[in-house]
Amino acid sequence: MDELINGQGCTNDKECCSTSSHGRTSHHSEAVKKNLTTRLNRIEGQIRGIKGLIEKDTYCDDVITQIAATQSAMNSVAKILLEGHLKNCVVERLNDGDTAVIDEVLVTIQKLMKK
Repeated sequence: MDELINGQGCTNDKECCSTSSHGRTSHHSEAVKKNLTTRLNRIEGQIRGIKGLIEKDTYCDDVITQIAATQSAMNSVAKILLEGHLKNCVVERLNDGDTAVIDEVLVTIQKLMKK
């Protein structure tokens, strides 16, 4: 997994983050996209499983355990994205003199830490 998140997700720095008419975009390698998609598909299945557990009146503690596992999986996806963002997009913007990116990252980290 480290090879997918150690800054090698983009073929070069200029491809990682760019601005389009729709706002900023990020370009991940096919390997990173596949990794994230696989993880998100698994999470989607976990969510459907939790719904099924609730519909079957499964013991609350068992449902909560599955919810915790799903939250952990979502955090893993966020960590992969955040690491790539810091190593590529943020560095690129700082190199371009855009120090406002620091405040943006701090807000993003605050959002991730809310629970």
